[in-house]
Amino acid sequence: MSISKPARFITSIAVLSLTVLASVADASNYNRKYQVTVTNITPAIAFTPILAATHNSSVALFQLGSMASDELGALAEGGATDPLEGELSGAHGVAETTTTSGLLMGGETVEFEISTSRRMGKFSMAAMLLPTNDAFVALDGVRLPNRGRKTYYAHAYDAGSEINDQLCANIPGPQCGGAGDGSFTAVDGEGFVHMSNGIHEQGDIPGGSARYDWRGAVAEITIRRIR
Repeated sequence: MSISKPARFITSIAVLSLTVLASVADASNYNRKYQVTVTNITPAIAFTPILAATHNSSVALFQLGSMASDELGALAEGGATDPLEGELSGAHGVAETTTTSGLLMGGETVEFEISTSRRMGKFSMAAMLLPTNDAFVALDGVRLPNRGRKTYYAHAYDAGSEINDQLCANIPGPQCGGAGDGSFTAVDGEGFVHMSNGIHEQGDIPGGSARYDWRGAVAEITIRRIR
C-alpha cells in the first residue's frame, strides 16, 4: 500500500515532534544542576578545600568500621583533594566532581554548583578538619532533591589512618603555624573509619586544644536544585 504525499508529510512531522520531545526529556534527565551551600558551624575549626561529587548508589567515600582508602587518608591527614578526586573522576557511576578553594573558617559559608543526571541522584562531600591529625567532615551518598532544596547536617569522622597525638609536627594548617606535612602514616592509626570524638587536652596546638573542640554536627549543607 502506498502512502500519499500529505500522509508522508504528516508522518514526518509526527516523528520530528517525538524526536524533539525525546531530546527535551534527555536534557531534563541529564542536565540537572544544583547549588550547594556549606556553612562551618564550629566555633574555631577550619575546613580545608571541600571535595564534592554527584554519583549513583554504587559509589561511597568510606565505610564506617572499615579501613580508609589511601586517597581518603590523604584528604583526612593533609587536606589533599587531588588523589580522591582523581579516583572519583575515573570511577563508573560518578557524574561530576568539584573542589572549592581556600580554608572555610568557623561561621563562614561557601557556595558552589554541581551537575548530575536523573540516574545519578546521590551527593557526597569531604574536607579535612584543622587542627586535627585525620578528622574530616563528610556527607556520603545523600539523596539530591528532585525539586526545591534539602538541608543536611554533617558530622566529623576519624579516618583511623594516623594516631591522634595533636602534635603540630603532624598537623598542617595555620593553627599550627603552617607546620606539619600531613604525611600518610596508616600504621599509626586505629585502622578503620569511625566517628570522631573531638579534640582533647593533649599535644602542643598553640592556644590550647580545648578551644577547637566541638560536639555534634560540624557543618550545615543546603542543596538546592536550580535546573
